Amino acid sequence: MSIPRYKLRKYIISNALAWTIGIIWLIPFIGVLMASIRPYEEIVSGWWHFHPFTITLKNYINAFNHPMFPISQGLKNSLIIAIPSTIVPLIVAALAAYAFARYSFPVKHYLFAFIVFLMALPQQMTVVPLYFLLRNLHMLNTFRGLITVHSAWGLAWIIFFMRNYFSMLPTDVEEAARIDGATDFQIFYKIVLPMALPGLISAAILQFTWVWSDFFLALVFLQNPEKYVATQRLPLLRGQYYVDWGILTAASIMVMIVPLLVYALFQKYYISGMIGWSTEK
Repeated sequence: MSIPRYKLRKYIISNALAWTIGIIWLIPFIGVLMASIRPYEEIVSGWWHFHPFTITLKNYINAFNHPMFPISQGLKNSLIIAIPSTIVPLIVAALAAYAFARYSFPVKHYLFAFIVFLMALPQQMTVVPLYFLLRNLHMLNTFRGLITVHSAWGLAWIIFFMRNYFSMLPTDVEEAARIDGATDFQIFYKIVLPMALPGLISAAILQFTWVWSDFFLALVFLQNPEKYVATQRLPLLRGQYYVDWGILTAASIMVMIVPLLVYALFQKYYISGMIGWSTEK
């Protein structure tokens, strides 16, 4: 059975367009990768020049153990902030989202609309009052202060995300468990959470990635160089008199690889959980 000519032409054009967009999108990353694995002398005239071509891991070693701003300490600080800033809002938001999805209470719809409104609030509008609040609470320039800000900032969108996801889940199993004498917390902990695992993992991946990639809030609330996160240390690796592109790109790759590994490990759950954004009961 032959394929109609118009379908074959459409298939070829769509694939050619997809490959072209993919290659254009990958070119900057290829440039960063080439600069990170080659000596400085070989990339000053352009990473696309391949004569000579020497592969070395020296840039990664120098960036990891930088004498003033080692990216290793930045990665450690980022993990210290990103992990609790993902777990804490996920737990709190899951409880709140389940309440919005299953229970009726006064001003429920107005409160949920207010939470959706908070998602549109720019960070720049809140940074000044947050700065003075953390200073008065003696949490400025501390990890717990930044963790608190990230956790509070992530609550709104995680509640919105998980409320939509919980609304998609069937209620028959919950009603059967309630007839058998299960409490609301037992139903939530033993039935709903396992069923909502893809949504929880998807929300956790997004929250972790956004906290990990944050530069603005860390720049405002962390002033001690020893507490700088990875994104704060990257621009400090440029050098005083010239930009060492090898060290800078190697550090960028190391910072980038963490969220990429998270996406790769939980890709199946992430894709299946993302439907919670677009479906509302």
